[in-house]
Amino acid sequence: MASCLKAIWNWRFQRVVFSTTQLFCFSALISELINQKEVAAWTYHYSNKSYSWNYSREFCQKYYTDLIAIQNKNEIAYLNEAIPYHSSYYWIGIRKINNQWTWVGTKKTLTKEAENWADNEPNNKNKNQDCVEIYIKSSSAPGKWNDEPCGKKKRALCYTASCQNMSCSKQGECIETIGNYTCSCYPGFYGPECEYVTECSEFDLPQHMLMNCSHPLGNFPFNTQCSFHCAEGYTLNGPSELECLASGIWTNTPPQCVAVQCPPLKSPEQGSMTCFHSAKAFQHQSSCSFSCEEGFALVGPKVVQCTASGVWTAPAPVCKAIACEPLESPDHGSMDCSLSSRAFQYNANCSFHCAKGFTLRGADTVRCADLGQWTAPAPVCQAIKCPELSAPEQGSLDCPDTHGEFTAGTTCHFSCNEGFKLEGSNHVECTASGRWTAPRPTCDDIVSAPTVEVQCPSLITPKQGTMSCQHHLGNFGLNTTCHFGCKAGFTLMGDSALRCRPSGQWTAVAPACRAVNCSKLHVTEPMVMNCSNPRGNFSYGSTCSFHCPEGLLLSGSARTVCQENGQWSAIMPACQAGPLTIQEALTYFGGAVASTTGLVTGGLLLALLRKRCRQKDEGKSPLNPQSHLGTYGVFTNAAFDPNP
Repeated sequence: MASCLKAIWNWRFQRVVFSTTQLFCFSALISELINQKEVAAWTYHYSNKSYSWNYSREFCQKYYTDLIAIQNKNEIAYLNEAIPYHSSYYWIGIRKINNQWTWVGTKKTLTKEAENWADNEPNNKNKNQDCVEIYIKSSSAPGKWNDEPCGKKKRALCYTASCQNMSCSKQGECIETIGNYTCSCYPGFYGPECEYVTECSEFDLPQHMLMNCSHPLGNFPFNTQCSFHCAEGYTLNGPSELECLASGIWTNTPPQCVAVQCPPLKSPEQGSMTCFHSAKAFQHQSSCSFSCEEGFALVGPKVVQCTASGVWTAPAPVCKAIACEPLESPDHGSMDCSLSSRAFQYNANCSFHCAKGFTLRGADTVRCADLGQWTAPAPVCQAIKCPELSAPEQGSLDCPDTHGEFTAGTTCHFSCNEGFKLEGSNHVECTASGRWTAPRPTCDDIVSAPTVEVQCPSLITPKQGTMSCQHHLGNFGLNTTCHFGCKAGFTLMGDSALRCRPSGQWTAVAPACRAVNCSKLHVTEPMVMNCSNPRGNFSYGSTCSFHCPEGLLLSGSARTVCQENGQWSAIMPACQAGPLTIQEALTYFGGAVASTTGLVTGGLLLALLRKRCRQKDEGKSPLNPQSHLGTYGVFTNAAFDPNP
């Protein structure tokens, strides 16, 4: 049967010419598949062709579970004996991710205990060896590992998991072994398939006790949780919740119910209390009402009641003399209050006044009312202000220590720019009535023989820009104004307008036009990007092209250009896996059409194998992601994780 299996393997992955012996083996295997009871097992497989690491993993995931995860020394010895030698060796499921060697199926970092590197490996030769091969039947380092560039072509070493979705009754960890699996039951479960659950004893409930339990797995099994509470008028003495442990023992003994009794109450000082009791004083449903003497207010509820939990609905109230919050004299003002011996208490009155230069905002008199609140908020004294001032055109304004407030007493000074004279008062003052002592002055232009001969340096049009000038008193003379702009794809750096001043200097340096920038482009492996930048990186006119390595197709535009509006002409493309070529498809499925007999038999075998593969695939599920990868003697599926 081993020779038949080998013949089946060769038929699936390379062209063969069927012989009588192979046909006999196929018939025997078909009979074996039909009559033999299926046993789930971890099995190993390999490709007959060599691929890059990425394509090898796609091959394993398509036809099996994944690239193999090496778990311990025994498995390495088994693989070295069972897998045939090949000169390019085999890829396994380890790759460098974030500069750490990682099992790709579970994204778990490779531990020191699980390493099996050959001598002086990994060496990361040429700084690009991010994938791992295994030396099957190597004469110098059998079963050892070596880091290699991921683009090299090697055979794919795959595995098919034996643990299924319902293995270990979903109540234990399914641990892979070579050709089978075992179950490590979770706490509270036992049996070969963890099919049994531990149970706790039932309760004998005391009087007045009420219980609510959740039974997730039967009658008081492991993980059952029970909560307890007492009937109205009784309180719980003991734990309110119990849980059935994995040992079959409850976390505690059941509680008891004790009759409710509220603590005694006393009459408040400066007040009184009247109570209406139930069968016994201060028990459940007893109630007490409170009141205060004149001049005092009740702080707290007027009535409290003894609840079923043994506490009053609220703390007992107190009687407190009625008083309002203390008041203070406003800034820049004064306050006068009556009843000085009992300041700020009920019926107290307070009046307010402001200093010169300030006006009162709010009520001038407030009173403490019977609810302990003032009849109005305390007023404030607000500084009298004059209308806001601004500097005259071609002039400046200086108002020391005002912070822009222009309050009474503020003095402001005016001055004019060179070439202009002040018409009006050079200073004004804000009076207590909120008016300035004089109107704002103006700055008039001075025209004289020296000023006529003023000329500023000549200006030139900026590159990629425009300039338009309005000349006065000669070419680039006094008060000449020049306006600047930029062509499409460029932005102006500097002032958009310059004026020739009496000093013979422009109001600012000449501006320039800078190319518009597009957003930076970032590519991720394996895509490659090449850019030309005639005006700076990723600026107007920059052109970037993209391509993908062999075996991957470009999804999107292969070229994008930075446009005049600062946007790229096309979005970033991506690299995606391409479809199988005809040659690859023929390699996978063989050449059974070599003869009429081979065609008929091959068709029958394919139909049976497809049916069996569908049956084997049904119910497959990822292995438990909590397995400990690389522990000696423990077989877990470290190469596959259902939630990567």
